[in-house]
Amino acid sequence: MTVPNPYAPLLDEIPVARLEVDVLGGRTAYWVYGPADAAVTVVAVHGFRGEHHGLEPVVAHLPGIRVISPDLPGFGETPPLPGVRHDINAYAHWLRDFVAAVAPGAVILGHSFGSIVVSAAVAGGLETPRVVLVNPIGAPALEGPKGVLTRLAVFYYWAGARLPEALGEALLRNGLIVRVMSESMAKTKDPYLRRFIHDQHDTYFSRFADRDVLHDAFVASVSNDVRAFAPRIAQPTLLVAAVRDDITPIEAERHLATLFPSAELVEIDDVGHLIHYETPAAAADAIRRFLVPSAPGTR
Repeated sequence: MTVPNPYAPLLDEIPVARLEVDVLGGRTAYWVYGPADAAVTVVAVHGFRGEHHGLEPVVAHLPGIRVISPDLPGFGETPPLPGVRHDINAYAHWLRDFVAAVAPGAVILGHSFGSIVVSAAVAGGLETPRVVLVNPIGAPALEGPKGVLTRLAVFYYWAGARLPEALGEALLRNGLIVRVMSESMAKTKDPYLRRFIHDQHDTYFSRFADRDVLHDAFVASVSNDVRAFAPRIAQPTLLVAAVRDDITPIEAERHLATLFPSAELVEIDDVGHLIHYETPAAAADAIRRFLVPSAPGTR
C-alpha cells in the first residue's frame, strides 16, 4: 500500500490480534479488534474480492466494540475450503461454524456480498441477537442500474475461468481492469480519498486463492440476493444503504427493508457501494446507535 490510510490514526488506537481457527476442514484467518471485555462483539464479513482490511475504516470508528473480522475462504489469508464448491450454501455453512467456534452469540455484520452470506447463514439457523447489513445486495445484480456492466463482468469471470490457466489468472488479476472497477464504484470527489480507495483495491482486490474459487464466489454473488432470506430473519436488522449505490438502487433497498419482520433502514447520501471507505463514520454511528442506543456519539 503506497497511499497513507486516512483512518490510521483512529485504527492505531484499537488493539488488534491475528488468529486462526479450523473450520470445515480448513484454516480460517481472522482479526480481533477492540477490548476482550467489550460488552458487544460483532463478527464482520467483507464483500466480494475483498478481505478484512476493507472493513477497517468502519472498525476505526467503533472504539469500545469488539469486532472479529475473518477473511472469507479463498480470499486474503484464508485458503479455499477443501473439496467443496464455494457457493452461497458453502459460505453460509462456513460462517455458522466460524461463529460457533470463535464468538457464539455475536452480532453478525455483512457488507455487499457479505450481506448475502450473513443473511443466508442467519436464515439457516445462525444464532445472533442482531444483524447489520451494509450496502446490502437487495436486488438481482443483473437488474441494477449498471446491469450492462454486470453482464460484461459475467463474461469477464467466465473468460477468466475458461482461458488457459496462465492467461485466465493474468486477466483476473489485471491492474487496469481492477482500476476500472474501482473508478466505477467510487463517488467521492475528494482526490486524496479516491487515491486511497484505488490503492486499497490495487493492493487487496486480487488476493484471491485461484480463479476457480473467484468464479464460484462471483456466481454466488450474482445468483443470490438478500430478498430470498429476509422473511426468515426474525432478529432486529439494520440496513445501512447508499442513496447512490449502482448495484442496488435505493428504491430496492427501501423495498428490501419491508421484507424483514423487524428492520431499520438508514440511508447515507452522496455515496455509492463504498460506504465502508467513503462514509465509515456515518455507518459506524448508525451501527452504534443500533447496538448501543444509550452510548455517547462516536468520534
